[in-house]
Amino acid sequence: MTFRTFIPAIAASALVIAAAASARADGYRDTGVPMTVQEDLDLSRYLGTWYEIARFPNSFEEGCEGVTATYSAREDERISVVNRCRREGLDGPVEAAEGVARVRAPGKLEVNFVSWLSWLPLTWGDYWVLDVTEDYSVAVVGTPGGEQGWILARSPELGAEELDAAKSVLRSNGYDPEALEMVPQTKE
Repeated sequence: MTFRTFIPAIAASALVIAAAASARADGYRDTGVPMTVQEDLDLSRYLGTWYEIARFPNSFEEGCEGVTATYSAREDERISVVNRCRREGLDGPVEAAEGVARVRAPGKLEVNFVSWLSWLPLTWGDYWVLDVTEDYSVAVVGTPGGEQGWILARSPELGAEELDAAKSVLRSNGYDPEALEMVPQTKE
């Protein structure tokens, strides 16, 4: 990368970071409610593919269906992250975003999808595992500012009881589950 292309790239990245920071003010969570995380999270059991069942609306997943997240261990003790979504319906083209996650504290991870700027602290986003079922079949993930949150499952469908339990976790962490949008998924 030449100096001529480096400066516009930094400027564009600064705009993306500023937009992300301004989105934090419009969260889906009462930040006065303390958050709890799954402190005994077993990362080796968390690895693998998760289907996105529900999410709080966000700009980077707008129009995404059939969303999955696949986590795998790396030799440097970090975690590879590959998020996939289908555009234009469940039969539409697949888009993938590759990133990396690191553990900050038990149940608290940070993710980065801007590898060439990973040295900048502002390119890392919070990813807190609020709850995971005993059999690691359902997980609830959120962010301290409440700008994002997800209900994930190991299969593309989730029963009403499991969905209600996951929403209850969000509610107890200050989220408004009524703002969730269900994510269309393909059948296995």
